[in-house]
Amino acid sequence: MPNLIPVEVIEQRIFLIRGEKVMVDRDLAELYGVETKVLNQAVRRNKERFPDNFMFQLTKAERDEVVTNCDHLSS
Repeated sequence: MPNLIPVEVIEQRIFLIRGEKVMVDRDLAELYGVETKVLNQAVRRNKERFPDNFMFQLTKAERDEVVTNCDHLSS
């Protein structure tokens, strides 16, 4: 049986950006047990399988704010 991730852990990694609930690619990759690079490559190669608003690039200001509010992303 796979290891289940507590809902609280997932909820702590969801941010509200541009009025959308989002997860950073690094956190999503960790939840799926893959490297961030691998997750991003899979999404790019299979764009037709995802809704148009599935992924967007953060601005520098948005990234800085997320990193400031989330210690595990500072590296």
